[in-house]
Amino acid sequence: MRIISIVGARPQFIKLAPLSEKLSVNHEEFIVHTGQHYDYSLSGRIFSDIGLRNPDFHLGIGSGSHAFQTGEMMKVLEEVLISKNPRLVIIFGDTNSTLAGALAASKLNIPIVHVEAGLRSYNKAMPEEINRIVADHVSEYLFAPTHTAADILKGEGLGDRTYMTGDIMVDTITKNLPIALEKHSAPAGLDIANLEYNLLTLHRNYNVDNPNILTSILSQLDGLDEVIIFPVHPRTMKMLEGSGFRSKNLVLTEPLGYLDFIAVEHFSKRIITDSGGVQKEAYILKKPCITLRTETEWTETVREGWNLLVDPSDVSICEKIKSFVSPETQENVFGENVSETMAGIIDSFA
Repeated sequence: MRIISIVGARPQFIKLAPLSEKLSVNHEEFIVHTGQHYDYSLSGRIFSDIGLRNPDFHLGIGSGSHAFQTGEMMKVLEEVLISKNPRLVIIFGDTNSTLAGALAASKLNIPIVHVEAGLRSYNKAMPEEINRIVADHVSEYLFAPTHTAADILKGEGLGDRTYMTGDIMVDTITKNLPIALEKHSAPAGLDIANLEYNLLTLHRNYNVDNPNILTSILSQLDGLDEVIIFPVHPRTMKMLEGSGFRSKNLVLTEPLGYLDFIAVEHFSKRIITDSGGVQKEAYILKKPCITLRTETEWTETVREGWNLLVDPSDVSICEKIKSFVSPETQENVFGENVSETMAGIIDSFA
């Protein structure tokens, strides 16, 4: 059958790659890239990194307010959906591209598969929380990455649409980590295989949009007196450029390609982040994770003792990081062979 997969941000490309490979066996798939991530290192480069073919449609929407970006995406997506008339639309995660795809397809009565359904932070100040709730409630097929997510969907009356599949990022990392370890380039010239360091990522608006908050977080982390590799999101770099912030331990780099990034994750001592996807990657790679947020969608990682939530306004961030020790074992909460499971379910729809 004809399928349209809608993506627009780096985590979505990562999730699509293993599923697209499986779908191509039995179905005609068109890939639509909304353009939400328009920086080459965040978007274009990753297609070659993970072996995902180039999109069939690139909408080029780019930046803008949430309403503007979502509205512009919906207008063009509607045209693509009408012209191609797919039997199924697949959306991923919780971005504005997810929301636009969900609304455009549902208005045309096209069945939707939502990959990574059922996540809840219960913080509606996060735009992603609104996006994922709407996407779940207009989708026909909900692919839950964990049992917790599946239980949440059942609690919202969506149990009859829910499929417990596992998390597809397991497949992406399993396939690409050996390639990354062989082909990665050294960020800032560092010999990461023989260096003890932390990895930091920050992009949440409440952490990076106010330069005072951002520099407060970075100043505290600088107090670890340990090397911290910090690939800086373009929006965050703008904030730092005018702040006058100086550091003795943070190594600021440009955003890394996917293969370079998972290599840096693999060799790191610990990971400090506010990203949902990076929390998950840290768990899969068995790395202690400190999440600079007051809540998380990935409650299993906290419950298992591999992820520590720290309020970014806390004045004792360093002390909490230093005292955090992850356990020696972990449960397989994200599953395995996930893309094969998903493709099998989609095959049954045909």
